[in-house]
Amino acid sequence: MSKSDRERNLAVFIDLENLAMGFQSQRKVRFEVQKVLERLVEKGKLIVKKAYADWSRYPSYTTPFHECAIELIEIPKRTQTGKNSADIRLVVDAIDLAWSKPHVDTFVIVSGDSDFSPLVSKLKENGKHVIGLGMKGSTSDLLRDNCDEFIYYEDLERQEQNEQQLATNLNAYLPPSLTEKQREVFSLLVEACNALRRENHEVLYASMIKDTMKRKKPSFDESYYGYRSFTHLLEDADNLALIDIERNPKSGTYVVTRVCGEGDALPSAKAATASRERASSGERGPSGERGSSGERGASGERGATGTVGNARPSPRVGGHRR
Repeated sequence: MSKSDRERNLAVFIDLENLAMGFQSQRKVRFEVQKVLERLVEKGKLIVKKAYADWSRYPSYTTPFHECAIELIEIPKRTQTGKNSADIRLVVDAIDLAWSKPHVDTFVIVSGDSDFSPLVSKLKENGKHVIGLGMKGSTSDLLRDNCDEFIYYEDLERQEQNEQQLATNLNAYLPPSLTEKQREVFSLLVEACNALRRENHEVLYASMIKDTMKRKKPSFDESYYGYRSFTHLLEDADNLALIDIERNPKSGTYVVTRVCGEGDALPSAKAATASRERASSGERGPSGERGSSGERGASGERGATGTVGNARPSPRVGGHRR
């Protein structure tokens, strides 16, 4: 497995005062830290999470930050110190962590302040991968361009909307006979695969997908959803055409070669209903699909419902059924 495929260990440092001022200047509602963590957990394991502010000025943020297990660093008022103590404390903690914890290989600076540009340079000198995150209207170009990668908070909001739309389409696409647990696990599976695609992983190994699912939902266990192994879960998702799987010739384990929504978006609720109605009557769809038996039509595609449960057809290997 290449270096880019290995799980990263992230340290997240949040300059809340800078973000709060950015939100006030752009008249946005508030900074939602959960959106940030949901995006960062796709990149790797969150080892350290710290936020810096005079918390007496931002009491509404303390509860959501505590719920996300973020350490709140109390910074005195600027009138008492005469300087921006939050910036100084953040820099000291980041440099100390870079030297004392070599297993932490990725640092995330959640701020748009150009004062952090020297910190970014020093972390990169020490072989660390640096990710910046801030708002478009209040982020310094100097900081943005100095990071290895930069994420805009506005893009997280757009990503959330896209995921909600995908979840709606996915729920309409899946056959009504599925249980709520099955719908939940298939949605989590697709989210994990899409997250890995966003990180430019071309080959999605089964172990990599499962690790991502556990980071997004630490309580995940395939047995809770009725599967003896993660392999059986992937096979059912393949039978439903949510993913395409193949055997890795070296390890013999599954790899995912296609995720629903790549090139062929899931049908809308109306289209999925019409497809199921054609399936119940035995009529072929426009692509030559058959009904609920999961048999391939003239175009080589499977029906929308596939097979779920223990009685499933053999998974495809190399794009063909065994």
